Amino acid sequence: MSLVFYDHLLDFSDLEKAIKKHVDDPKDREELFEIIDQITHHRVVGSILDRLPEAHHDEFLARVSQKPHDQSILEYLAERIAEDVATFIRHEVYVLGRELLLLVAPDEDKK
Repeated sequence: MSLVFYDHLLDFSDLEKAIKKHVDDPKDREELFEIIDQITHHRVVGSILDRLPEAHHDEFLARVSQKPHDQSILEYLAERIAEDVATFIRHEVYVLGRELLLLVAPDEDKK
């Protein structure tokens, strides 16, 4: 997985456990983790763009493209979005994790 500015906000521990439990082949697991990484990135960036004023979209996308790991991106967003950035990213990731868990192991989500 690549390092991105919101990595510390991610918690897919239940999903990771379910994948390890239900997917035996290490190659399949790795491919699944890569797909989840891509889906997560699209979901997080999309939720940010939904909240970020359009005038800042190009600059935000350029920052993410040039230095996706740069923690100052969160500060940049905090100055331009009224909502708490970490909170809505955590929420988006939680919802996404539940959705993916239902696909991987429907019985695991009932905890």
